[in-house]
Amino acid sequence: MNHSSRDPAYYVSYDTAELAYRESGPPDAPPLVCLAGGPGRDAAYLGDLGGLDAHRRLVIPDSRGTGASPPAPDPAGYAFPALAEDLEALRRHLGLERFALLAHDAACATAQAYAATHGEHLTHLVLVAPGSRLQGELPTDAEEIFESRATEDWWVDAYVAVHTLPTTTDLTEVRALLARAAPMAYGRWEAPQQAHAATEPDQLGPVPRAGFWQGVDEPSRLALLDRLRHVACPSLVVTGDRDALSGMRAGELVAASLPNATLRPLHEVGHYPWVDEPELFRPLVEEFLSS
Repeated sequence: MNHSSRDPAYYVSYDTAELAYRESGPPDAPPLVCLAGGPGRDAAYLGDLGGLDAHRRLVIPDSRGTGASPPAPDPAGYAFPALAEDLEALRRHLGLERFALLAHDAACATAQAYAATHGEHLTHLVLVAPGSRLQGELPTDAEEIFESRATEDWWVDAYVAVHTLPTTTDLTEVRALLARAAPMAYGRWEAPQQAHAATEPDQLGPVPRAGFWQGVDEPSRLALLDRLRHVACPSLVVTGDRDALSGMRAGELVAASLPNATLRPLHEVGHYPWVDEPELFRPLVEEFLSS
């Protein structure tokens, strides 16, 4: 039975901001804290992560300026090392000595920052479709994955949209272009994927997005990377061979920077594996969390 809580609860973070989170799943089940990417996207897009809330109590925070959480008073509050400190405040609020953490997309940087600074509180770390900017490399294989799908009927329109985006400043136009480019993020373009993609334009927060990497200079990045080498908890890195946003090599680089990581590439899966193949994604994560 799914005990879903649609109403947000609140916790007080390090700067006295009251930030929101939602829970779903059995209240007495082991907690799994889940971080949404974007960056700056409303966490609603995570849904129930393909049914992970059947045996887990999912705790899904709204990062600053998204969902029911207020904007940051200082733009530095949107940077991912600061978001990791919000997560530490949430851990204390929930009274969790140790917990499992799952992050998707850009939030994998927040999760790695948390593991580097508060890793003693993690039992397991799951990183889904990560980028590798923290690792200092931006592989181009996502473009190759995109090119390899040129025979699919949505491709030409998505291609035009992708190449128009960098020079577009009007937010309404940006949202329309993102909608046209959306199929490239999924393993296939069917009803579940189309319904999931339709939610994206209204879930984007341009201000939190712009602040995500602000103030993270080269010495800070290298210091975080160095601390990642000492993260003791087991980590699972999930990539999709049709992920034309993050690609697969970024996940390989992320896994290589963690001492106790398992890399799991999924076949015919895009950037949202719980949407494309929930019956592949859910058991993989459940088995890892139970190990």
